[in-house]
Amino acid sequence: MARTTSAPVKVSRAQVIAHRVAAQGLHRTARSVSRLAVLDIGVQDASSELARLSFDARLSHAAPPDGIGPGEQLALVWSLRGAPHVHRRKDLDALAGALYPLSEADATGRLNETGPSVARAGIAALEQFELAVEALRAVVRKPTEKGAASTAVTKRIPDVMGRNCRGCKAVHISDSAMRLAALAAGLELEPGTAPPVLHRRPGARVAKRVDARALRRLIRAYLVLLGPATQGDVAGYLDARRADIEAVWPDGLEEVSLDGRTAWLPAKEVGALTSAPPPEMVRLLGAFDPYLQARDRAVIVPDKALHKILWPVMGRPGVLFVDGEVAGTWRPKSAGKKLTVKVEAFAPLPPSTWTAIEAEAERVAAVRSADDVAVTRVE
Repeated sequence: MARTTSAPVKVSRAQVIAHRVAAQGLHRTARSVSRLAVLDIGVQDASSELARLSFDARLSHAAPPDGIGPGEQLALVWSLRGAPHVHRRKDLDALAGALYPLSEADATGRLNETGPSVARAGIAALEQFELAVEALRAVVRKPTEKGAASTAVTKRIPDVMGRNCRGCKAVHISDSAMRLAALAAGLELEPGTAPPVLHRRPGARVAKRVDARALRRLIRAYLVLLGPATQGDVAGYLDARRADIEAVWPDGLEEVSLDGRTAWLPAKEVGALTSAPPPEMVRLLGAFDPYLQARDRAVIVPDKALHKILWPVMGRPGVLFVDGEVAGTWRPKSAGKKLTVKVEAFAPLPPSTWTAIEAEAERVAAVRSADDVAVTRVE
């Protein structure tokens, strides 16, 4: 880990927040979705609209075009942590190599297995992953619903890889294995489908090993957009073991001290970190917006009592972001073509901020194809 100075650069929380806001494009200077920096790490899309909300929060114009799916420049895939993310199509082969399990222990963890469960199966976790990739590649030759793909894959893998599913009362490949293997198998998702429909990516390269170079690029992108960060932060984001991340940690990083905590940032970003403009803005961020994906949540929101409200296990709210601070939550409610945005502020807000919130709600309505929108305050 190369350092360019003899002592860590000391920075404040305010500087870190300002830098992340600028690096992620929340000042709204971008005109093209494909050029948004957040696509360097991917944009999570838990529904057909969340990624578009993340794009809209960063674009100078409202209501970005769809442009996501088979045949488009952007693709929806199961990637980081097995969750659906939007990425640039041209980045997918490298991404598949970057997210390939780094070790037997890493594969065990990502598949939600344990040492004893792998031992009972008699098949190494890495081999289980490889078998899942091969089977998925073989069965998805045309658009295939997830359930049908799961059934077909289960017939091809060893019986010991099957899992008893209470929901569908059947034995089939685990959901974790399906999600983790799909990208390596060269598959993508059709946006807006439920259950998900899988497609083969034309010309996709099937991943067969870790691409350490691509992984280092991904780590550096995380550090640019959500840094300064620790190795543990990065490992958590990638759902990888810290020991494995340490082994591929990039060179050319600067050590940074934030409130006595040591973290890392690409050396070329230090100037941008210390000179970022103040984040004077109001945004309605989606529940899985890239800004909220940083693993050092205490930096984003120092009041830990709010963490359970902002990051519950189920049903995350959107976030009201005001001048660099998480100032409240919001939730949409649709009735036909009318959208109601329910905003709960953590503290009283001035009239000018509420006016800005109403303007942001108009943009949310455009993304959701609503004709009318109203903002209601939750007391």
